[in-house]
Amino acid sequence: MIIDSRTMESAEEESLLGQESEDENSELSDNELQEAFAKGLLKPGMNVLVDEPKKFVNNVEGLKQCLAELRKDLPWVERLDMTNLPVEDTLSQAEGKVPSVKNGVVDADDDFQREMFFYRQAQATVLDALPLLSKHGISTKRPDDYFAEMSKTDQQMQKIRKKLISKQLILDKSEKAKKLREQRKFGKKVQVEVIQKRQKEKKAMMTAVKKYQKGMTDKLDFLEGDQKKGKDSASHTPQGANKAAAKKGPNAKRKYKDQRFGFGGKKSGRKWNTKESHNDVSSFRAKVANAKGNKGGKKGAKGGKQNKRPGKSVRKQIKSRS
Repeated sequence: MIIDSRTMESAEEESLLGQESEDENSELSDNELQEAFAKGLLKPGMNVLVDEPKKFVNNVEGLKQCLAELRKDLPWVERLDMTNLPVEDTLSQAEGKVPSVKNGVVDADDDFQREMFFYRQAQATVLDALPLLSKHGISTKRPDDYFAEMSKTDQQMQKIRKKLISKQLILDKSEKAKKLREQRKFGKKVQVEVIQKRQKEKKAMMTAVKKYQKGMTDKLDFLEGDQKKGKDSASHTPQGANKAAAKKGPNAKRKYKDQRFGFGGKKSGRKWNTKESHNDVSSFRAKVANAKGNKGGKKGAKGGKQNKRPGKSVRKQIKSRS
């Protein structure tokens, strides 16, 4: 594209001349106004802008001519226009009520009356149009093999389908996350209950051990732990009760401890004489027995030895020597 420099210069000169002429006209008009004001020709209230009244034109002939140009003499099948009054209100007539609409006059402020008028007018249109359609051979019912082409393309429907699937996946993820949070809360609750149960069992076991150490009980059932609970639960059944009744004596653990550490038994009265120990004289020694019998005696008795304690001065001397 080639631009002539001469044409550009001429256009610039014309624009400059136009601006100068406008400035001169504005200056002249201002100067004239100032002179008129100085002479006293301009007074307040003299120059008032008056809007011209709008002229309404009702060109009937022109409107008819336009209507004739727009009108086309087409058959009714091509136009499908209907102009009719609403059907009679049979419900109000059956109930003996006075019709609310007379001579087609409808209260525009009454919404229910206006909508019912539209409804009954549509009914009248359908009743008049169906015979005309059947007369012209136009079917009004959908055939069984009717195939309606989709208004949207398959690509658009695939996009919609993907969007719906993504929304469903988001909802599923949120539901799964919600369930996991609930399961975690429930799991924590169960864990706390298990810990409390273990602490309670430990406390009961320590109490039983202390009682056993102090000699308040001689039972060692607390050492069995869960096995005892399992046995107790099994003993409630008929088979468990029969087994418990058939089983007599201590268990294997008790037998092993008795074999290793001894049975224990009664501690007090071990030095008491029995019939066997009373009749057994094999350990008797006459010399020892006679010596024990002759030893000592009463004070002042003949042949008896007196245990005299040394005096105070003698004890001091002995203590000083040592």
